[in-house]
Amino acid sequence: MPRTLTLAATALACLTLPPGTALAADAAVILPWGDWLVALAQTLQAVLSPMLIALVTGLIARFAPLLGYVVSRGMVEGMVARVTDYALNAVAGAAKGRVLTVPVGSAVIAAAVQRAADEVPGFVIRAAGGLPGLAERVFRRLDLEEGATAANTLAPALDAVGRAARRR
Repeated sequence: MPRTLTLAATALACLTLPPGTALAADAAVILPWGDWLVALAQTLQAVLSPMLIALVTGLIARFAPLLGYVVSRGMVEGMVARVTDYALNAVAGAAKGRVLTVPVGSAVIAAAVQRAADEVPGFVIRAAGGLPGLAERVFRRLDLEEGATAANTLAPALDAVGRAARRR
């Protein structure tokens, strides 16, 4: 058996040598291992590159909704802060850091919602829950007097915004 393997290896070596090459008993066999490494690296690159691209694409697909939520939440919170600050400056009798009465608080909410409806892109307003959701967020940000509730402060503000939208 070992003799058969030796003969097979010699025959294979003779077939892989270029024509005209003579075999000498003391000649060294040169193995082109550098070429083999390059070929192996190219093969691995061809196999692993699509796998890596598929992995990255899968991760993006998995985390894109979460990233979208975080980005839209930050945009909504920033927009609510800006329109609330605008409304506090625009409504007479309102000031940042002061406790607001029910009529002034309602006017501030209406002014903030109207400002958002006029200036903010629709997808940000939809992310906030529409104009009613935006009004609720502004309502929560305001410092209102103790007797202020959603029924006596938020509802009149939404009615005022609805009347203004119908006039247009």
